[in-house]
Amino acid sequence: MKKICIAFGMVGLLATPALAQKKAVEKNFKQKEAIGHFTYLASDELMGRDPIRPEIELAANYIAEQLEKYGAKPFSQADGYFQNIPFQVSSPPSTGTVSLGEKVYTQGTDLLVLDGKSVEGSYELAEIGFGLEEDFEGKDLKGKLLISNVGAPDRMSPADLFSLGREKVARAQKAGAIGLIERFNIPAVPWQLVSNFLNRTTLGLDQGASSDLPYIWVKDLDNSIREAITEGNLTSAKMEIKGKNIRKVTGKNVVAWIEGTDPELKNEYLMLSAHYDHVGVGTPDETGDSIYNGARDNAVGTVAVINAAKYFAKNPPKRSILLALWTAEEKGLLGSAYFSENPLVPLNKIIYNLNIDNGGYNDTSVITVIGLGRTSADDEIISAVSEFGLEAIPDPAPEQGLYDRSDNVNFAKKGIPAPTFSLGFQAFDDEIQKYYHRPGDQVDNFDLDYAVKYWKSYILSAERIANWDQKPIWTAGDKYEKASKELYGDQ
Repeated sequence: MKKICIAFGMVGLLATPALAQKKAVEKNFKQKEAIGHFTYLASDELMGRDPIRPEIELAANYIAEQLEKYGAKPFSQADGYFQNIPFQVSSPPSTGTVSLGEKVYTQGTDLLVLDGKSVEGSYELAEIGFGLEEDFEGKDLKGKLLISNVGAPDRMSPADLFSLGREKVARAQKAGAIGLIERFNIPAVPWQLVSNFLNRTTLGLDQGASSDLPYIWVKDLDNSIREAITEGNLTSAKMEIKGKNIRKVTGKNVVAWIEGTDPELKNEYLMLSAHYDHVGVGTPDETGDSIYNGARDNAVGTVAVINAAKYFAKNPPKRSILLALWTAEEKGLLGSAYFSENPLVPLNKIIYNLNIDNGGYNDTSVITVIGLGRTSADDEIISAVSEFGLEAIPDPAPEQGLYDRSDNVNFAKKGIPAPTFSLGFQAFDDEIQKYYHRPGDQVDNFDLDYAVKYWKSYILSAERIANWDQKPIWTAGDKYEKASKELYGDQ
């Protein structure tokens, strides 16, 4: 009997720290205050938090005020609580045509002018393959209109198309070319979807002088343009591009940090992140509502990070906490991409990124962790979530490519273990589509009891990882494991 009592006592002692952590989260959490943040960020006043609209400033300032009020500290190299980002806003041209042989390609139909100044005239064409560095070597391209394939043989994701496009434009400008046309020939990506997304006012990182070069996509799904060039039947093109408007704006990531308590581990950071922008004002729904409030995507995630800031400022863990609210996720993961290239702390000091992004939920008994099963910190998240009666499940819809569609991927590419902590869904079904990027995504139809469990689960998951005696690593064989070894070296 004595041995049994001792055994039970040991179990009690082992359970005490975990129980204490949960009690601390419960004690410090103020439901009314959190819902107040949620209500404001998803309100009509912010007009859908579009990074191109002026109301995005209200959202950024509000978040910064909360971080400061709760005691998170600004980075010395930032502008207060802001990391300023040089953006440019680009509107479609009033006239945009390119004639290739007898075929005339027109803006918004089978042509998209992505960048560059107005230009008019006929120019000699120069084929440059995929437009990679080796495709430019030894060629006289001055004054010529370059034509290439989009992407690269092993890089055809939407993010790759844009990042490679910027590199090609820079090479074309350096070579003295007059412009760059890329043949869009990816059957798996519907041209109409691409056209609907890009034939409108867009936001991008300011690339400086390279933005003067006309950069164009033409629809070539049957590869007829490439064949005509190969057969020698297409050697020149006529362009008429007028009225494209490009203006400079400043975007703002909202960033802060909380120092850890351990003399050694405080030099490592757990990054807690969420994007605070949404899609703004758009086509009205059946009720006439045209404001896309973005409660699920991603005001609820923004509030999770604000809540975490309040908690960890009062209850700092062993590791330091990096708080990051990204702008322009909806414009191509731009805010997080900028930070990943211009970090305020060395990337190899960020040991984990617990990102938040959401499309919606259809199961309030679970938390869906996009990337669960890919890092060694899974058990910390699973156990934390279970404390609030929820179950952590992995991505049930891998065909959606959600892991590579949120801000976490910009850090995973650098080697940082980075899952996304999402609202519970078992499938990307009609219940998700009902609210995803729709005016109906509002606080008044959100299950607020579930929101509270979600917020608390996020804080406790973060606390478990920040205090963990191990450094999280990728699962052996993961596609980002190599980048991680390059970033951290041997751990």
